[in-house]
Amino acid sequence: MRLPTLDYKELTPRQKESWDKHSVRRETVRGPYTVWMHDPDLMDKVSPLSNYFRFDCALPVKLREFGILITARYWDAQYSWNAHVEKARAAGIPDDVIRDLAAGKKPQFKADDERAMYAFAMEVLENHFVSDQTFAEAKAIFGNKGVTDLIGAVGYFSMLQICLNSAEVDLQPEAEPPFANVRDYRKIG
Repeated sequence: MRLPTLDYKELTPRQKESWDKHSVRRETVRGPYTVWMHDPDLMDKVSPLSNYFRFDCALPVKLREFGILITARYWDAQYSWNAHVEKARAAGIPDDVIRDLAAGKKPQFKADDERAMYAFAMEVLENHFVSDQTFAEAKAIFGNKGVTDLIGAVGYFSMLQICLNSAEVDLQPEAEPPFANVRDYRKIG
């Protein structure tokens, strides 16, 4: 990682306060939070937002986890992919969808909610805009609150992936790099 790894015993009182607040809902500080911990004011704002999109938003767990995978693959965020691929699988995202997404291919969806979420996320990520048709379909499937949370989730999860990649957060020791065209924090091939 490009920033020093913080040890709880060495934190400032303000950092300890932020760490403790974050750990109420999460077992510890890891991944992108090890970056944000360097600025406890930012950490105190990001952690509740993260908790909202991971645990409380209007999208079902399956789609929250899928949204993390979509943005992780788009941004080549290996840490995030490794941290969430099994959670997405356990929540009901099919293996063939996960495999195609990891390979950088558009999956062949059987579920309308997965297809709509993918189409929405990829349009906004690749084109920076969402077509009327894609927006209307997402709104019909997810409702006003759900489509609003979908917009927020794509934005927040992208911020998360950018944080992980910019700071080059170390991959989990037991995990293999998930993408054939990415090693360390560089594109290959």
